[in-house]
Amino acid sequence: MRTNGGAVRLSEAELGGALGERATLVQFSTAFCQPCRATRRVLAEVAGMVDGVAHVEVDAEERLELVRRLEILRTPTVLVLDGGGRVVRRAAGLPRKVDVIAALGETV
Repeated sequence: MRTNGGAVRLSEAELGGALGERATLVQFSTAFCQPCRATRRVLAEVAGMVDGVAHVEVDAEERLELVRRLEILRTPTVLVLDGGGRVVRRAAGLPRKVDVIAALGETV
């Protein structure tokens, strides 16, 4: 997962889901994306393991304005937000569980 400039903040209204108290794992998906299903499982499992971490899935096709603003080029794309909704990490493709946990460790 690569670091982000940190300038972008996302709100619950923009994401369509609640932010985690300590961090939020945001997943951009599409209906026919096979790796998105596995990503959903990985992120939900990690969010369930770490207190104060939420997982929010965003349908990229329904939120094109947000996709363009964030320069999401493929699905799945995962953003890691800090407790204030600031984007601190991002990665495209199916993430490894260990990488997600490491990114959270640097964030919370």
